[in-house]
Amino acid sequence: MSTTDEIPPDAPDEGGQLALDVDELPGGAKGAVEAVLMVVEEPVSEVALATALEVTVETVRDALAEIEAELADGTRGWTIRSVAGGWRLYSHPAYASVVERFVLDGQQARLTQASLETLAVIAYRQPISRARISAVRGVSVDGVVRTLLTRGLITEVSHDGESGSTLYGTTDSFLERMGLQSLDDLPPIAPYLPEADMIDELAAQGRA
Repeated sequence: MSTTDEIPPDAPDEGGQLALDVDELPGGAKGAVEAVLMVVEEPVSEVALATALEVTVETVRDALAEIEAELADGTRGWTIRSVAGGWRLYSHPAYASVVERFVLDGQQARLTQASLETLAVIAYRQPISRARISAVRGVSVDGVVRTLLTRGLITEVSHDGESGSTLYGTTDSFLERMGLQSLDDLPPIAPYLPEADMIDELAAQGRA
C-alpha cells in the first residue's frame, strides 16, 4: 500500500462534491464556461464562473474572450455579452429580424385551452394571485401565467398585503384582442366561478 497522501482525481472535496478538473473535459475551460452560460437565467460574473469551475478568474476571462471572438462574425445565431456585471448568452444582432418574426408569429398563435381557462379566471376575479388561480383550476398555472405575461394579455398589478404574493390582472391588449371596450363588457359567467372566500379556502388547502 502506498504511504503517500495523494488524493484520487475523483475524490470528494471538503464540501462533499467531487473535485473538478475542467482540463479533462472535451472542451476544457472554454467548453465548461459555455455550458454554464447555457443554463443561467441572469448574467453570471467572472468570479462566480471561476468559483464554480474551480479555475482562476484569468482562465475564465481567456475563455470568455475566445468564445466572444469566435462568435463575433455572426456565423452562429448566438453570442455572449457582458451586462450588469456578468456574462450571458444572447441571440446575435445579425439575426434580430428572424427573432422578431418568430416572436411576432408566436403572439398571433391561438391560445391553448389551459391559457384560455386561466385567462378567464384572471379576467373575472382580478386582481388574483397564482395560488388562487391554481385553486380554481386545480392545477399549477406557473407556465401558463408566464405565457400570458409574455403575450401581454395580463400584467402584475399589485401585491397581496398579507402574503406578499403578486396579483395579476388583464391589460388593454386583452380588451383589444377580445373586442371589448371595458371589463364591464365581459359575458356574465362570473357567477359560475367560486366566490373569493371559497377560492382562498381552496388555495389554503393546496398549500397544506
